[in-house]
This record gives sequence, C-alpha cells and structure tokens, in this order.
Amino acid sequence: MATKRKIEVFSAGCPACEEVAQLINRIACPSCELSVLDMKDAAVAKRAKNLGVRSVPAVVIDGKLADCCAGRGPEEAVLRTAGVGQPI
Repeated sequence: MATKRKIEVFSAGCPACEEVAQLINRIACPSCELSVLDMKDAAVAKRAKNLGVRSVPAVVIDGKLADCCAGRGPEEAVLRTAGVGQPI
C-alpha cells in the first residue's frame, strides 16, 4: 500500500516560514508529501484556524497541528497583563 505522510506548512512568506519549509524539505523521507500554504489565501487561513493554527510558521502533519506549533500566538489576557489597554 503506497501512502504518503501529508505535511503542510502554513506560511506568510516570511524568512522564518521559508526556513521551516526548507528544514522539512531537508528532513522529509520519500513517503512525505510537503505542501507550503499561503496564509494570505482566505481558504487557507480558514482551514488553519480550524486546525488551531495561531501563528506562522505552523506545521500540520496528517491533519494534526504539530506539538511544536500549538499554543502560540498572542493571548488577550497576557497582552492586558503586559499593559495593553491600560492608560499610562
């Protein structure tokens, strides 16, 4: 049975995103299929949101957000604690 591991990199086209795509390309095996997806595309952004992507670059492997990419991104409570929304 010829199956492929589907690896998706959600990217904004920035140098950090390109670096992650290059890393995965370098370490991927013959059964890995890599796709780099542009977050500027509304359909891609919607899918990313549904997968729990909160910042880029983000890697999804076989439909699951990789642990290294989960739980990142700005959170309102943390921003407020840092002073956002509070007068000086």
